[in-house]
Amino acid sequence: MNIEKEQIDDLNAVVHITVEKDDYEPRVEKVLKDYRKKINMPGFRPGKVPASLVKKLYGKAILVDEVNKLISENLSKYISENELNILGEPLPSEKQQTIDFDQDEQFKFSFDLGLTPEVEVKLSKREKLPYYQIEITDDMVEGQKKNVTSRFGTTEKRDEAGEESLLKGDFVQLDQNNEEMEDGIKAEDAVMSISIIKNDKEKKKIVGAKVGDEIVFEPKKAFPNDTEISYLLKISKEEAAEVKGKFKFKVKEITEYVDPELNQELFDKIFGPGKVTNEEEFTAQVKKDLEDSLLMESEYKFSMDAREKLMNKVDIKLPEEFLKRWLKANNQNKEGQQLTDEQIENETPRFFEDLKWQIIRNQLIRENDIKIEQQDVLDFAKKSAKLQFMQYGLNNIPDEHIESYAMDMLKNEEQQRSMAEGAINDKVMNFIKEAVKTDTKEVSREEFNKLFEEKEKKK
Repeated sequence: MNIEKEQIDDLNAVVHITVEKDDYEPRVEKVLKDYRKKINMPGFRPGKVPASLVKKLYGKAILVDEVNKLISENLSKYISENELNILGEPLPSEKQQTIDFDQDEQFKFSFDLGLTPEVEVKLSKREKLPYYQIEITDDMVEGQKKNVTSRFGTTEKRDEAGEESLLKGDFVQLDQNNEEMEDGIKAEDAVMSISIIKNDKEKKKIVGAKVGDEIVFEPKKAFPNDTEISYLLKISKEEAAEVKGKFKFKVKEITEYVDPELNQELFDKIFGPGKVTNEEEFTAQVKKDLEDSLLMESEYKFSMDAREKLMNKVDIKLPEEFLKRWLKANNQNKEGQQLTDEQIENETPRFFEDLKWQIIRNQLIRENDIKIEQQDVLDFAKKSAKLQFMQYGLNNIPDEHIESYAMDMLKNEEQQRSMAEGAINDKVMNFIKEAVKTDTKEVSREEFNKLFEEKEKKK
């Protein structure tokens, strides 16, 4: 077997593999013998089918299969041994000659390779990157306390509707004479929240109502959008858009949410037994959890800015035509069909950007010997697990349960790869943060959100 590399340019190469009869014949003969032992054919005892007949029936298919295996094995071995840093995977060359398995004994295969460009990524304290730290206000802490405790509140019945009450009752559409329309909209057991009514005049008609009262008002004026009207009257959004005039609402039930009492029982439910023992500690723990959450947002923004900075700093050329071919060969649309040239053109800008960042990141990893251990992967999985629980308001999960959940996540091969990717990304960002000068800026929540809005406008 002979393997040669033809360098087209800095980003493209072709590998030519020539397979001789001596390379594949022993393998083909071995498979044919195994076939002969196993094959069942009418008129012959098991294992006694003539070798010539087995070769006639299966020889070509086995030849093709074994040659392809040889090609795959040796191409991978050649790339690895010669440390060729390729993008995507080898593709059959566009100049591949026709292979005649019926007549030829020597076969020549050619494969196009897209090569990773050589890049240099230099960082120093002369480089400056902003690090946005979100200011935590008293209002934010109070809002977070309300969010944390809201799951433990209760709903109590009321005799009279207040501005925060929920009313349950029946709607009936009225005509111009305030009479019930025979074919009008009717909705039984509809639930109405007074707090979201935007029109003060309509709200005054409802506040103070008691069970059994019949209130006449205009839902279209009272509620902010067609989605609310649709939910309220149990109709489609299209129908809600056409709603006009007055409705009668008969009150059947009035309830109101009541915040839970701040006591030891509540603290134990939220944070676990004994971790918080008074309101001062409760406020401090809520603030700490809020800080942790906002820290992740700050880190995410820093990673975006660092990526943009390095992408602008390092000029990277890609084997774009090869990559477009590779994308087309290895990707399908939602219907399972091969992507069209137009779809490929639409996909490539984002794909090229991600690929360029991956090249920069991998160069930083190699140049600075950045490595992760299994403990790093586990720590990242634990962080991800904790974040998932926090999103559901579960802040009191014991550490041993977090670790157990993370270990279960890592049993899944795909999730393990994802956690390892996250862990190495964190290490790369920590390295960048140490290598450059960070300019810490304290901003409000609103200012921080606007940074993302401005980024979207620039796209």
